[in-house]
Amino acid sequence: MNLPDLFQKFIIIAFRNSIPKSENIVSIILKKNFTSGKSFLGIVLLLTVITAGCRSGGQKQLDETPTRGNISIVVDESFQPLIDTEVYTFTSLYQNASIKPLYMPEVDVVNHFMADSVKVMVTSRKLTEDQIAYLKEQLIVVRSVTFAWDALALITNRENTDTLLTYNNVADIFQGRVRDWKDLDPKSKSGKISVIFDNTKSGNIRYFKERFEINDTLGDNFFAVNSNAEVIEFVSRNPDALGIISVNWVSDKDDPQSNMFLSRVNVLAISQEFANDGSYYRPYQGFIADKSYPFVREVYMSSRETFTGLGSGFIQWATGEQGQRIVLKSGLVPATMPVRLVQVRTE
Repeated sequence: MNLPDLFQKFIIIAFRNSIPKSENIVSIILKKNFTSGKSFLGIVLLLTVITAGCRSGGQKQLDETPTRGNISIVVDESFQPLIDTEVYTFTSLYQNASIKPLYMPEVDVVNHFMADSVKVMVTSRKLTEDQIAYLKEQLIVVRSVTFAWDALALITNRENTDTLLTYNNVADIFQGRVRDWKDLDPKSKSGKISVIFDNTKSGNIRYFKERFEINDTLGDNFFAVNSNAEVIEFVSRNPDALGIISVNWVSDKDDPQSNMFLSRVNVLAISQEFANDGSYYRPYQGFIADKSYPFVREVYMSSRETFTGLGSGFIQWATGEQGQRIVLKSGLVPATMPVRLVQVRTE
């Protein structure tokens, strides 16, 4: 490859994202002028095109700042209560900013992000190495930061009086060794266990399949609905159901909807994986923070912005003091600010 070809390839890659139709324009200018020996004139013309492109195709970057603009972000539906509050507070503080969260199952969130439909996503997993490598080929660098610590809660109907499960009980249910409540407690009045989760493409069910190393299809007693809210609704009406939800749907004690959901179901206490001391833990903040509750996961905010825009500004704010206070109030655990655990003893 000769010098003009190398120069042309470099310029095309460098300005493909900012200049409309840059590849065709650059090719024409370089071929015409380098081949005729007028390399200086070719460079001048090229710089003129670049300047014009920056004035037109780069206008979006000029109009968007970390606190101003209009964007959509994709969010795992499990985190809707928390992200609704974060977005509402941020846009109330910065009234020139408009952020529209699109809530969907985890698989769809990642697909939208990879397809460049949006620049920011909120999920409980990072991209795979293959996905990161693919984006690097497109000259996109993804930046992910842990935003909060969440827990997956197991919930049952109010009529089900057995509110304690061992870690092994949960593993046996997912791996198909236990299918009836009486297998866990002979005195139970409930029948066959129906496990209810939010969506077949959900991060909630992926978490448990990975945790218990399940590669096959789940048993015929596992059923998907459409959202965490629907899981709560189904469990509240069916005494035999065992539901899986993100705890942020029932953890904010100051939120009327959270309290309403919490009043309709039991949140189960689970023992630790290798503990035999008779201790059980519910997904409360302290037990999430010290990992006493066994089903804890990180919540990530990821950006693929090529400039410091509104998406980057929102992530920086959400992982700063104000955003992390909202995480704390929601009943989850902040990831970027210290948490002080206080043990309260009753004499």
